[in-house]
Amino acid sequence: MNLAQVIFGFFVVLAATLNFGFFVGDISDPAVHNEYELFTAVVINLIATALKFGDRTHLGAVHLATSLVADLQLIAATFMWVYAAQISSEGLTAGATASVVSLSGGALLANLISVGLLVTETVSFRASPPGDSRR
Repeated sequence: MNLAQVIFGFFVVLAATLNFGFFVGDISDPAVHNEYELFTAVVINLIATALKFGDRTHLGAVHLATSLVADLQLIAATFMWVYAAQISSEGLTAGATASVVSLSGGALLANLISVGLLVTETVSFRASPPGDSRR
C-alpha cells in the first residue's frame, strides 16, 4: 500500500463529499447551506489541488485541471457569499444563495469527474506479481 496514494485519494474524496454536503438542499434557502462547510470545502479542495502538482502524466494533468476548476468555482462562491452576507445592503437573499449553490454545483461536477478518474485509475492499476521488484 502506498501512503501517498492513500492520502491523495482521501483528499480527493473528502473534497467531493464536503462539496456535496454544501450543495444538497433547497437551492435558495441559506439556512440549509452552511458557510463553514463551504469554507472547509474550499480549504480541502486547495489541499487536493496541491497534492495533484508534480504528477507529469496525462491523467495527472486532467486531475489537476478538474481540481483547478473546482477551486475556481468554490472561491467564486465564497466571494459571492461574503459579498451578499457582509457587503450588500440586501443581505443573503434567495437569489444570492441560489448563485452560490449553483457555483458549488459546478465545483461538485468537477470533483465528481476527479473521483471518477481516481476510480478508473485504481481499477486499471495492475499489481505486480509477488516477487516482482517493480512494487
